[in-house]
Amino acid sequence: MIRVPTPLAALAAFLLVPALAAAQTVDQIVNETVAAFTGPFVSFIFAPFPGTTFPWIVGWLVVGATVFTIYFGLIQIRAFGHAIALVRGDYSNPKDAGEVSHFQALATALSGTVGLGNIAGVAVAVSIGGPGATFWMILAGLMGMASKFTECTLGVKYRNEYPDGTVSGGPMYYLSKGLGEQNRAMLGKVLAVLFAIFCILGSWGGGNMFQANQAHAQLVNITGGENSFLSGAGWITGIVLAGIVFAVIVGGIKSIAQVTERIVPFMAIVYVGAALIIIAINYDKIGWAFGQIFAGAFTGLGVAGGLVGALIQGFRRAAFSNEAGVGSAAIAHSAVRTKEPITEGFVSLLEPFIDTVVICTMTALVIVITGMLLVDPTTGLYQWNADLGRIDTVGGVSGVALTSAAFGSAVSWFPYVLAIAVVLFAFSTMISWSYYGLKAWTYLFGETKIADLSFKLLFCVFVVIGAAMDLGPVIDFSDAAIFAMAVVNIIGLYFLMPVVKRELDSYLSRLKSGEIRKYAA
Repeated sequence: MIRVPTPLAALAAFLLVPALAAAQTVDQIVNETVAAFTGPFVSFIFAPFPGTTFPWIVGWLVVGATVFTIYFGLIQIRAFGHAIALVRGDYSNPKDAGEVSHFQALATALSGTVGLGNIAGVAVAVSIGGPGATFWMILAGLMGMASKFTECTLGVKYRNEYPDGTVSGGPMYYLSKGLGEQNRAMLGKVLAVLFAIFCILGSWGGGNMFQANQAHAQLVNITGGENSFLSGAGWITGIVLAGIVFAVIVGGIKSIAQVTERIVPFMAIVYVGAALIIIAINYDKIGWAFGQIFAGAFTGLGVAGGLVGALIQGFRRAAFSNEAGVGSAAIAHSAVRTKEPITEGFVSLLEPFIDTVVICTMTALVIVITGMLLVDPTTGLYQWNADLGRIDTVGGVSGVALTSAAFGSAVSWFPYVLAIAVVLFAFSTMISWSYYGLKAWTYLFGETKIADLSFKLLFCVFVVIGAAMDLGPVIDFSDAAIFAMAVVNIIGLYFLMPVVKRELDSYLSRLKSGEIRKYAA
């Protein structure tokens, strides 16, 4: 059993308790201070193209995904079967350098993307963009597979491998080393440092505090709401979560991978299984639901903005859900045991498929098929509420409450299943993002035990803060930081595409000749 040294625990308690006691005051100070300094940055990252409501950062991600899809000749389709074989371990040589298997790397990266966005975010997209948003969400997810392929191949190729068997990789390394090989060392260094800074900030906020905050909210919801013993006591949830998180992340990527390879399949089976049961109960509406999705994709079915509104919401949700092009997943995939960088590119392209094409689509189908979106009986179109800026829903709910209501409409106790999924999603996201932030931290401050432990302790402190406080501007800034990572990362990917192409051509030719062989049946 891992135990935190008693003096350290005492010091943490000494520092945390007074802060938590004055949470409301600190909350107000933090909100006002952070908003004043970070507002312009947040506004810039999420600003729409002139005359539209389409955020330019989403366009940046979609354009990048389109370029990589064309450049690599629909690699997401060509390599799909081989990717599954790699995850099964068919081509895994246990003697290769690295710390985790292909499956563990995939599970770790998936645990960082499969989260609350698949539950609450999709509900928002469908209630604003209508069922048609689902079609564009799927399309964006399919294209995003090529972005993941590109960045994760580079993550392995340019990783640092140490004598003790550990590795460090990700955009920080392929930006500095890869662009350095192209005589763009200064550009590469600047981009790498910027990426590392944004990654640390994103890991503390969106990858940590937001997850802890939402997990606490769900626990309050199922234990009595305002009358819950947890109501107004987020620090209790935070301390419990922080203790569990620390016990996992103190062991490094191997410990994280061992947890995620169990949690990710379980939570996916639980969530998708519940969704499939609801769909089966409403089997007579399946054809109608898909008709709504396809019709809405090209007509908008009366929602505000019509076709454009559906497209914007679909692309936005896919980009915010699977993080393709953000570069975060490349950090987890860099730890894989392999001597062929391209193999992890193949494995990683499965992530947007599972995250967006499968899980997000399941959420959207459940909402549509259970009739949670209200239809005007006279026009047959969805009942648009101009004041709320979305379609009217049963009970007037939105976000995670809309998804919960959809689940509950079929089976009364399914919202409890959803609550379990939310907590697991939040926990798995936190431990994955702790690793992303750690690697960015050690890139800036050195690969030392002190740097390693200091980040992990700081990360756990932010777990408590996130659960206990309402840090709106901090979360907004951290989300903006995560997508600022994409700006930096994709610039580097454009320069390094030819490197990935050479790796791909070399591997496929050796695979065809039989030089690359299977190690397992």
